Amino acid sequence: MYKEKSKDSLVISLSCAKFSSVIKIGYSPIYKYSLPEGHRFPMDKYTLLPEQLIYEQTVSKDAFFSPTALTNEQIERTHSKEYIRKLDNLTLSRKEIRDIGFPVMKELIIRGKHIAGASYQCAKYALQYGCSLNVAGGTHHSFKDRGEGFCIFNDFAIASNLLLEEKLVKKILIVDLDVHQGNGTAKIFEDNPRVFTFSMHGERNYPLRKEKSDLDIGLADKTDDNAYLRILKETLEPLISREIPDFIFYLSGVDVLNSDKLGRLSMTKKGCKQRDEHVFELCQKFQIPVAVSMGGGYSEKLADIIDAHANTYRAAVSAYGA
Repeated sequence: MYKEKSKDSLVISLSCAKFSSVIKIGYSPIYKYSLPEGHRFPMDKYTLLPEQLIYEQTVSKDAFFSPTALTNEQIERTHSKEYIRKLDNLTLSRKEIRDIGFPVMKELIIRGKHIAGASYQCAKYALQYGCSLNVAGGTHHSFKDRGEGFCIFNDFAIASNLLLEEKLVKKILIVDLDVHQGNGTAKIFEDNPRVFTFSMHGERNYPLRKEKSDLDIGLADKTDDNAYLRILKETLEPLISREIPDFIFYLSGVDVLNSDKLGRLSMTKKGCKQRDEHVFELCQKFQIPVAVSMGGGYSEKLADIIDAHANTYRAAVSAYGA
């Protein structure tokens, strides 16, 4: 359905990819947040993914940078002062905490500011090198005045507003290929013609109430590799040609997999990697810098989540590596 807005053990095969001397990756141990036992969010992925990438020599340790936290002043370009105040003072209501889906403590707020800072720094690196990736981020369910769906600060929205304010770019395209619609991002930029929001997601997936992106493609349950890639290829290149962005933020969620507990699509890891490869191919074809955040992934086996996320880095190194 197309909607366009008017206006157990971790066993993963080794890769033969070369070390990259140009791709910078945002990561900090602070990304891993302590959760109650049995929580459905796979927080361990944030430490295991960098370890896997280094182990298989997709990248070297030197590729990683430690992000700095954004200041409240920077975040206020996107989120309301009252929302930031409630987060800093830990005065969210029970409903607001329940909507976020994590226990809210000081460490979570600090974590969020570092993740958003990493996406902003990734954008700066992408302008310099062509591509940069954040091990976390893709927090697209965060609105101006509230968080939900494991999202507190909207990293792409914050980074977009900062880039525009600093006149580093003129037009941004957000390519959101997580299985869940980027509702917070869509709402934040609903009246901003300098940021085009494109979300391709499971039509019957969370959130139940969708916002209006500039372009929404709601996919039917069980959409497989062939159908998904056909739609993406029919859509993304013409979109780039029409909108002519000078920067792209890419949310590469792996919750599109058929093994995902929270998704309703039927993609394989191979198809998911081909998705990433296509995005990078177009970014290079049009010479558009791209900053990438990982987004969601909730497969039963943690190894599947790590391997699928690692495929995004393998694809990036193949496209941009030295």
